[in-house]
Amino acid sequence: MPPEVLLPQLASPDLLRSVFRRHAAGVAVITAQGGGSPVGFTATSLTSVSAEPPMVSFGIGTSASSWPVISETEHVGVHILGEHQQELAATFARSGADRFAAPTGWSEGPEGVPVLDDVLAWLVCRIVARVPAGDHRLVLAEVVLGDPTGVGRPLLYHQGRFNGLRD
Repeated sequence: MPPEVLLPQLASPDLLRSVFRRHAAGVAVITAQGGGSPVGFTATSLTSVSAEPPMVSFGIGTSASSWPVISETEHVGVHILGEHQQELAATFARSGADRFAAPTGWSEGPEGVPVLDDVLAWLVCRIVARVPAGDHRLVLAEVVLGDPTGVGRPLLYHQGRFNGLRD
């Protein structure tokens, strides 16, 4: 008997989620200051866009609690998380969490942007565009300054879980 042939699925949100569960992505936290209180969220959509000028992009849902601030702020912090920061990634991904309360360590950085402690690297970026993309916005941001000197190995997101690299 011949093997069963699986037909391709029609495009849907579930198809996209199923495919991207198989795509390992680095984990970042995006932060901003808004109305006197910081906001932030976990992002696996961070991408290097341009070297000249240095630019990055990330996506954010328009229903996300951080969107109202990101939609208006001039600067954001971009933090590359290490494998030792799985709980931090989960905190910034959790809806309704007080993301900046203890044990989250952070301080006010350049341009008033919240900078997280103990990350592998961080950037402060100036937002140059917010591009509509379905139920999200693609945010393009020019790098202003940063620090790449954190120690450790990167945190990855794969199959719906945070993971470290395997040797």
